[in-house]
Amino acid sequence: MNIFKSLIGKVWQDPNAAEVVKISTGADLCLCSRVRTSDNHTLHHLGQLYLVRPGNIRSSRECIYNEAMATIRRVATLEHNFQLVVTKVYDEGDQELLEDEDENEIADEERSFLISEELEFRTSSTDDEPAFLWRDLNGDVDEFFEFVATGTNAPTAAYFETCMYRAMYERKYKRSADQATDKDFEEFLWHAPAPKPKAKSTPRKKAGAKPGPSQEVATSPTKAVEMPVPAPAEPTPAAVQEQPSTALPMLPMPNNVETLLSKESMLYRWNMDAAEFRSQGVFIASIVRRTDSAFHYILVLHNGEHLLLSHDFSSEMNPKWTHKMLSITWNHAGADGVWDGWCLRFASEEDYSEMCNAFIKCMWETLHQVPFGKMKEDEQRYVMSSSEDVEMKDVSEEDEEDEVADELEIDKESDEEDDHVQEDEDGALPPALKGDRNSQLTVGYKGDRSYVVRGNNIGVFSHTGDSGVKYYATMTNVATPKGKGFKPRNVMLHDQDTKMILMNPADSSSLFNLDIERGKVVEEWKVHEDIPVLNIAPDNKFAQTTREQTIVGTSSNALFRVDPRISGNKLVDSQYKQYVSKNKFSGVTTTKDGKLAVASEKGDIRLFDSIGKNAKTALPPLGDPIIGIDVTADGRYIVATTKTYLLLIDTLIGEGRYAGQLGFDRSFPANAKPMPRRLQLRPDHVAYMKHNISFSPARFNQGEGQEENAIVTSTGQFVIAWDFAKVKKGYLDRYEIKKYEDHVVQDNFKFGDDKEIIVALDNNVLAVNKSKLKKPTRYSLAGNNLSTRSNIVNAPY
Repeated sequence: MNIFKSLIGKVWQDPNAAEVVKISTGADLCLCSRVRTSDNHTLHHLGQLYLVRPGNIRSSRECIYNEAMATIRRVATLEHNFQLVVTKVYDEGDQELLEDEDENEIADEERSFLISEELEFRTSSTDDEPAFLWRDLNGDVDEFFEFVATGTNAPTAAYFETCMYRAMYERKYKRSADQATDKDFEEFLWHAPAPKPKAKSTPRKKAGAKPGPSQEVATSPTKAVEMPVPAPAEPTPAAVQEQPSTALPMLPMPNNVETLLSKESMLYRWNMDAAEFRSQGVFIASIVRRTDSAFHYILVLHNGEHLLLSHDFSSEMNPKWTHKMLSITWNHAGADGVWDGWCLRFASEEDYSEMCNAFIKCMWETLHQVPFGKMKEDEQRYVMSSSEDVEMKDVSEEDEEDEVADELEIDKESDEEDDHVQEDEDGALPPALKGDRNSQLTVGYKGDRSYVVRGNNIGVFSHTGDSGVKYYATMTNVATPKGKGFKPRNVMLHDQDTKMILMNPADSSSLFNLDIERGKVVEEWKVHEDIPVLNIAPDNKFAQTTREQTIVGTSSNALFRVDPRISGNKLVDSQYKQYVSKNKFSGVTTTKDGKLAVASEKGDIRLFDSIGKNAKTALPPLGDPIIGIDVTADGRYIVATTKTYLLLIDTLIGEGRYAGQLGFDRSFPANAKPMPRRLQLRPDHVAYMKHNISFSPARFNQGEGQEENAIVTSTGQFVIAWDFAKVKKGYLDRYEIKKYEDHVVQDNFKFGDDKEIIVALDNNVLAVNKSKLKKPTRYSLAGNNLSTRSNIVNAPY
């Protein structure tokens, strides 16, 4: 390799040489920004790029570019970082025709890969031609790209290889490779991993153990199996690294538990400094039940004799199941409050499936405190399907977008500086409002205003038109018409933003009409003496933009309509439906046609075509209480908010007699209920955020004639948005995020605008353009306040 050292040095350190090295033909390897022959024409004998999927009968070798050139390109914004770029090449005639093509047809002309050890770069040969191979970090563990450098001679190929190792060296050590030797580059040479030794088997469960309450969770002895080559627990650029097992504290095995299921698995722990899951070794993963409690389940990792860790089942675990990687990831906060990210990978699909099924059932029983088997079979299937990571209906297969930018941002501290300072000044509150904290946000539909509840005052903020808000006025000392002050529990704009309906926590049988122009409550609407109003919603999705007077309300187990124009009690008797069971309704939302989705604290969702009838569809609970619910205008999709995840449901009936209709109008067949999808934060991201997740009610962007393309929510100091188009394609963990210095109370899109998000903080109100949200990285999540622990904080029994 040293024969190229002087040649490399001339260009590598030249800051004006954006492209360090490029392979385009067998004759030339260029050290300039363009590839030209001596007669000033572009070279034609080019290489080919393939995506190789070993073991995939359908498409084991797919040609991505039939003619392409490979380039090592400097990352201008980040020192000591380089990209491997493969670019599609056209003949002159093709290039002219290309100009007339649709943009969508020509978008995929270049593939970029951040050069790092994770690529597992290596050399090979195909049909006696030099070839370069590297991992597809967004694909399965055994998928890789292959560039066949047609006609390239051996010195040229060796030179390109040397440049790749040099780029890896500089990225890893953050310094120039000028003084590096061939021996320094040896650590980057890829070697096929050696088979792992088999671990000891776990003894079978002792005879005579009492069966647990969940008979569906089968106990099985642990088999000694050979683990596969580790790969990312999530399809992200951050690779799972094989490292020697860390010295971890071990505890004696407890004797007051019953083992329900045990499987050998590879354990990984998220390393915050390196931004990767690192192997801790092969352990036995067991789900156990406390013998003194019917539904107290614990995930334990042990070696058959000693306990490594024990984590109680709870929503805070934030579990995520990835069939693609045969992995389960989760979070756990130690006694010191520091959050860790953990991952288990299993040797076989059978082991993974058994552990997933047991995990979901035990989690459900933990949250409900009743046996999983009490549910109907179709309801059990619905709950189990929430862990399946497959694409949603009516989506054609597309390649995932290039994730190089994500990888680069991991190390780009300066690029992740928050711009909250300027924004916070726009919505700064006057001194008179410095007492209570903000508690609620509602965004106007007609008047270009936003309203924030703060104690018994309501702040009014105008939208400045340049992605900002400005304090406008305050409606002070909210009180009943009789002068009794109260702090509104819930508010809703009404009648083209001329009114605001308030709910008084001290009087749940009434609603209060606040005249926005006068800034005071002018009417009390007594709904019913015996029926409390716990939740309200407009008559239809866009009713607030009209003069519609009626609204929808729920008690804990009743759905009804309220009409303020009738005398006496305002509840419409003909549109009232009380349900026998204790439903504990927690939220209601309406479509543009006035159809209703009602959620409950128990976690179930009911779909109605109108008030006064039974639900057309009843979706069983996954276990967690629903704290907010929204629906697209056409009723096709529902997003329900729980504390730690959002639940997305496609209401389209896919098969059976009523295929093509929505669950609001017809019931789903018992064997074809929708498959709920979890939108949740990745456990490695939660580890950086350093707090337990607690989502605010999620909302679609909305506007008349506007298709929903985003979902926004918040937790702690973070505003989070999902690209709805990506979600519908199955990319459930592709979200963007923005961190603030203060706690985010609530956020929502400006009406009719899918870019501008209004954000209420504890002590401020501001607006942020969705483009200002960043892909989650350790710096966008934690800034410079990164810290790790050297020891695991166990939770012994």
